[in-house]
Amino acid sequence: MRTHLELNRLRNHLEALVEERTAELKQSEKKLKANLLDSIAALAATVEMRDPYTAGHQQRVAHLAVAIAQEMKLPEAQIESIHLASIIHDVGKINIPVEILSKPGRLNEIEFSLIKYHPQSGYEILKNIQFPWPIAQIVLQHHERLDGGGYPQGLKGEAILLEARIIAVADTVEAMASHRPYRPGLGIDAALEEIARCRGTKLDAQAVDACIVLFKERGYVIKK
Repeated sequence: MRTHLELNRLRNHLEALVEERTAELKQSEKKLKANLLDSIAALAATVEMRDPYTAGHQQRVAHLAVAIAQEMKLPEAQIESIHLASIIHDVGKINIPVEILSKPGRLNEIEFSLIKYHPQSGYEILKNIQFPWPIAQIVLQHHERLDGGGYPQGLKGEAILLEARIIAVADTVEAMASHRPYRPGLGIDAALEEIARCRGTKLDAQAVDACIVLFKERGYVIKK
C-alpha cells in the first residue's frame, strides 16, 4: 500500500513538473517568435524607409501570398514561412542606391544588373539567421521562373521552392497593380491577365489559379 501511494505521489509530481515545463517552453517559444517577428519587421521597415515608392509593398505581397497559400490549403507552418519570407523578400535592396530604386525613367543595363542582385544580397543578409524555415533560400529564389528565365540562379520547375513560387505570383500582381516611379499602376485586371499568360511557363499554375480565384470569386482586394 505504501509503495502504491508513493508511486501515485511520484506520478502526480512528475505530471505537475511536465505541465510546468511545457508551460515554460510555450512561453519561451512565444517570446522567441515575438522577437523573430520584431526583427523581421525592423528589416522590412529599413528597406521601405529608403524607398518610399515601394512603402508597404512587402506587406502587401505578404498578405496576398498568405491568401494564395491558404486558398491552396497548405499547412499552417508552411503558410507562416511564406508570410515571414514575403515581409522581407526585398531586404537585399538595402544595398541598392536610392537613386536607382526611385529612378523615374528606364534603367540602363548596369542599373538593372544591380537590381537583379537583390535576391542574392538578401540571401547573404539572412543566411546565418537561424529561422525554423528556409527563409534565406525563399528570398533568394523569389525572382526565379519555371522556364529558367529568372534570376539569380536560373532555376527551373520543381527546383524552385513552392514558397518562392507563390511569392513570385503575389509579387508580380502587386508590382503591376501598384504605382511605380517609372509608370502608373496598370490595375488588377492587367496583372491577372499577365499571370494567366505566364501560368505554367514562368509562374506556378496552382498559385496562379488560386490567385485568380481570390480576386474573381472571393472578392480579394490588395491592401493599401
